[in-house]
Amino acid sequence: MLSVGSTAPLFEANSTQGVIKLSDYIGKQPIVLIFYPMDETPGCTKQLCAVRDSRSLYARFNALVMGVNPSSLEHHQQFAERQGYDFPLIVDAGGAIRKSFGVGKLIGLFAQQRVVFIIGQDGRIAFAEKGNRPTEEILEALQKL
Repeated sequence: MLSVGSTAPLFEANSTQGVIKLSDYIGKQPIVLIFYPMDETPGCTKQLCAVRDSRSLYARFNALVMGVNPSSLEHHQQFAERQGYDFPLIVDAGGAIRKSFGVGKLIGLFAQQRVVFIIGQDGRIAFAEKGNRPTEEILEALQKL
């Protein structure tokens, strides 16, 4: 897994809000990149609903939140519509983005690990933690940028 201070790998991928090019956001705003195992599971839904419910807090830092997993665009769109997510869910077909960030797979499962990265405007990783991180912890890290 990439560590704090590493340069974030650039990527381009389809999402629920069109094609996302990470390079379009570097230098403009901090990015909260959430790798989550699967759409529609209780843990992942809870994690992303916490982001949805805290959108005004993320907006204070002008932070762009994006979710990433290998589900299809159609599945991401259905999940986002059902849950009212207004942030992009990125399709990581083949796991290229996951691999570039050093995010592993769950042992014995086809799903990826749950990891949260914050990428500063300088393009460097400012926060890198495994698991479902509390909103307060992510906001504290954003405040330190």
